[in-house]
Amino acid sequence: MNFNLTLIGQMIAFVCFVVFCMKFVWPPLLAAMQEREKKIADGLAAADRANHDLELAKEKAVERLREAKNEAAGIVDSANKRASQIVEEAKAAATVEADRVKAAAQAEIEQETNRAREQLRGQVAALSLAGAEKVLGKAIDRQAHSELVDKLASEL
Repeated sequence: MNFNLTLIGQMIAFVCFVVFCMKFVWPPLLAAMQEREKKIADGLAAADRANHDLELAKEKAVERLREAKNEAAGIVDSANKRASQIVEEAKAAATVEADRVKAAAQAEIEQETNRAREQLRGQVAALSLAGAEKVLGKAIDRQAHSELVDKLASEL
């Protein structure tokens, strides 16, 4: 193999080219690659943070949902208790009202019974006076014998 001037010239040109590339081309390329690497690392870190935040948000949502369910169950329980209480109060009020109506009806029945007895006593007294008049053959003075009639009516 023959070394000639062309090969030496090419080697010098190649060394100059490599030095030029190392000094002027390689640093911007390296900086661009490092910047891109940093952006990718930042993106991956942001994705990790986002995943972590998502997990936290899911946990909070589950906890809030659990709390809401518990609160709703408490509200439903208190509403059921209140409904039962209202039903019991209504039953008690209805029982009191029924007792009051029953007592009023009993009092009215007692009054009617007493009125009927008084009317019956009066009729019995009138009949007994009429019978006594017929038996005795003379008129009996009702006012004169009212004590006797009242006594007879009370015995009946």
